[in-house]
Amino acid sequence: MKKLNIRELAQSLQLSTSTVSKALKDSYEISSKTKQRVQEAAARLNYTPNPYASSLKKKHSKTIAVIIPEIADNFFSLAIKGIQSVAETKGYHLLIYLSHEKFINEKLIVAECSSGRVDGILISISEETISPEHYLKLTSEKIPIVFFDRDFENLDIPKVITNDYDCGYMAAQHLLERGCSNPVFLSVSSSLPICAKRAAGFAAALCAAGIMAEQKIISCTGNGDATVAEIRELLVSDHQPDGIVASVERLAFQVYLVAQENGINIPDEIKVVAFSTVETAPILNPSLTTITQPAFQMGKAAVELLFKCIEKPGVDLSGTCIELPSKLIIRNSSSGG
Repeated sequence: MKKLNIRELAQSLQLSTSTVSKALKDSYEISSKTKQRVQEAAARLNYTPNPYASSLKKKHSKTIAVIIPEIADNFFSLAIKGIQSVAETKGYHLLIYLSHEKFINEKLIVAECSSGRVDGILISISEETISPEHYLKLTSEKIPIVFFDRDFENLDIPKVITNDYDCGYMAAQHLLERGCSNPVFLSVSSSLPICAKRAAGFAAALCAAGIMAEQKIISCTGNGDATVAEIRELLVSDHQPDGIVASVERLAFQVYLVAQENGINIPDEIKVVAFSTVETAPILNPSLTTITQPAFQMGKAAVELLFKCIEKPGVDLSGTCIELPSKLIIRNSSSGG
């Protein structure tokens, strides 16, 4: 059965839309007899209120947008759960958008959100994002925005991040302590701030140990097949590394795949550490050593920050930065040495 809108429901009852609306809201202005009549008709005719339409009249959509680069990464799944845990208590809905790591997609999504469809935006930027104009347009239109995990640097926009530089240093230091003398860092982007910070921390640890960091940062920016080919070329070369830090979890999986195909033993021949929140890390063969970000907590903190902006429009949170530390979880992929 086709669903009615409130105007059609009112016409069927020969009442005004205002009377029907008040009756459905159990207003004291409407008699009990009329309320019962409206409610029975609503049930019989399959009418359900449209919260989005009614909220627009109040200039609130009761919806927030969450823009992420991909959904396959377990980090974003956990972060969305953290966001949802708070949004539900506020009576808000989530619109999840995927940029697929494309700058153009991100700009189009932001433009759509700026039409009043949402009350605020949470965003983790794409690896291609090189310009902040679309964010600045949002702020000029008084649409609250909060970065989480991946931010655009040097903007006075609230953000929730983790200690990426320290974690890059920690990952390299761990491999060095396990006997690695030729570790490398695999990066998915040359411009993404979190990758740059992780790589910088990795390089600093190598320099502190007297190892030249030049050519130790390997860019893996192609698609799946191209990245696998790059990793294969690296692992079967005469200068095979004895340790790898993967900047994202999919690179670690690709390292495992190439190692298995070419009979390279992890961790005896090469040790692996990955930035990852993947829940299957303990049951991989070998179990994967991870730098684990507090994804759920980051999502929760980001949406709490956003609601401060939404509920108190005059509050100035520009420049606010919440940093939640990640932790090293040592497993078999980096054991030995």
